[in-house]
Amino acid sequence: MLKNLGLCFSMGSLFLLIAILPLALAGHDYRQALSKSILFFEAQRSGYLPRNQRVQWRGHSGLNDGKISGVDLVGGYYDAGDNVKFGLPMAFTVTMMSWSIIEYGKQMASSGELGHAISAVKWGTDYLIKAHPQPYVLYGEVGDGNTDHYCWQRPEDMTTSRAAYRIDASHPGSDLAGETAAAMAAASVIFRRYNPSYSAELLKHAYQLFDFANKYRGKYDSSITVAQKYYRSVSGYADELLWAAAWLYKATNNYYYLNYLGNNGNSLGGTGWAMTEFGWDVKYAGVQTLVAKFLMQGKSGHNTAIFRKYQEKAEFFMCSCLGKGTRNVQRTPGGLIFRQRWNNMQFVTSASFLLTVYSDYLSSAGKILRCASGNVAPSQLLSFAKSQVDYILGDNPRATSYMVGYGNSFPRQVHHRAASIVSIKQNPSFVSCRGGYATWFSRKASDPNLLTGALVGGPDAYDNFADQRDNHEQTEPATYNNAPLLGTLARLHGGNRGYNQLRPAELLSLKPIASQPKHAPKPGTNPAPASSANPIAIVQKVTTSWISKGKTYYRYSTKVTNKSSKKLKNMKLSVSKLHGPLWGLTKSGDFYFFPAWINSLAAGRSVEFVYIHSSSPAEVTVSNYTLV
Repeated sequence: MLKNLGLCFSMGSLFLLIAILPLALAGHDYRQALSKSILFFEAQRSGYLPRNQRVQWRGHSGLNDGKISGVDLVGGYYDAGDNVKFGLPMAFTVTMMSWSIIEYGKQMASSGELGHAISAVKWGTDYLIKAHPQPYVLYGEVGDGNTDHYCWQRPEDMTTSRAAYRIDASHPGSDLAGETAAAMAAASVIFRRYNPSYSAELLKHAYQLFDFANKYRGKYDSSITVAQKYYRSVSGYADELLWAAAWLYKATNNYYYLNYLGNNGNSLGGTGWAMTEFGWDVKYAGVQTLVAKFLMQGKSGHNTAIFRKYQEKAEFFMCSCLGKGTRNVQRTPGGLIFRQRWNNMQFVTSASFLLTVYSDYLSSAGKILRCASGNVAPSQLLSFAKSQVDYILGDNPRATSYMVGYGNSFPRQVHHRAASIVSIKQNPSFVSCRGGYATWFSRKASDPNLLTGALVGGPDAYDNFADQRDNHEQTEPATYNNAPLLGTLARLHGGNRGYNQLRPAELLSLKPIASQPKHAPKPGTNPAPASSANPIAIVQKVTTSWISKGKTYYRYSTKVTNKSSKKLKNMKLSVSKLHGPLWGLTKSGDFYFFPAWINSLAAGRSVEFVYIHSSSPAEVTVSNYTLV
């Protein structure tokens, strides 16, 4: 093998090679990278931070957002290293996090990160719901990039404009409304299992937003002109209309949206545009990949012929990434996909995700990829996606990780206001607009706060990188860099076990059978009835069961309802005799609390959680609560 490589070694160098090889072939800790990638989103949170916030150096911020417009726009995510909330990249971030969970939620669960990933999605969708107060009104930006960039302040100190900008019937933005509809629809698929009422609410907004986008057409940056300098809609809105329709069909199986894709594929470019990029602005490759999946699932109906044209364009994208097409993407000498100097990593992670899912789609369908330079096995797509992730994590000419906090060498001077200024919890002294530049931006030292999991913009076309805070093109992170990476990391962590990604999306792989556990409560029974002394009702029921290796497992759904006339807060549950995993609550010590996305329960409202084990139902009791 060494001879075939044309190498010549002395015995000493051969022993050295043998000593080094195990380290080189050991690979990366994808589970750790996934955990850190999700944690990054907590550093980007705006609004009131929850009590289970893990990024402790951040504080509450943007608490008056929307107030001058008479709407509550508190919450959501800052897009990158600034303090502005841009709606288009935020919605795309939510869509891609949701798609990652839909495809690889089981792998996230095995790594213990599914709950955190779902919380990250809900932090975004809670804000998007607020931003859509009327069917034909959507707020697409809070803050102004020009005034924000003039200052260098912590989010907790910011004195810049918090003006809110919106689209409506007279000032349309089909791209913004379409992407937000896609985000709502994709997220609804996740919450269908864990929070059905919330899922239904998301779908209601998705329906309205798609109608808004389709009925009142126009580019959002013609209405929200302050966004043009930062997130200009270069591709227009046609791709977002198709993108939203694809996600609505994915979420509902409603043939209206399937036929919309078929009837409008030519006119809106879904069958015509052959792309070599995918991201917050250009969605065609994502649409084409989803439609190809529908085709392979046998869901095309009478649209089969036109869906094949979508698939041809999806495969053009895959072949171009692999360097086996007629128009291939550029790569650095070290092998990284390269499109542009400013935040190139966004294109790397989004392409890697599409390659990963398409590899699994092809494998599940028993098909191969046909490129201009020859046939490609599904495993080759996944291998290339892995090579991109490995480059990000340190397998590159500089031997540095571009994910903050992963590995021994990673960026230390990230272009990020919150990370680069001492935490307000450590030093509450006010940081002024221009004073932040003088004191903190210009420092030639590591950030005082570690922005764990942040994926920075990355190297240039020749693998060069300068770890300097003022080098925003290379050292600034963004939420949409991380979002598609979650799915790829979860898939790589899951290993090479067989996946059938053409089955209906399920976060848990359950095979229902008719039996019930001997001592399980019948659906609707109430082990903890509400009374004047205990205003909290707890109802447990078996929703399904299955047999694995001769053992019967049960999935229990437990609903906790506030039967009082007051708001329920600070609820603490004890769950004993539990012999399996539990989803939908936050655990701290020996007790369980509300999930991250819920701070309280209004009168008559419920929270639901699920668990799996092979016994009678666990004992769920209320240890503490407050009524206000």
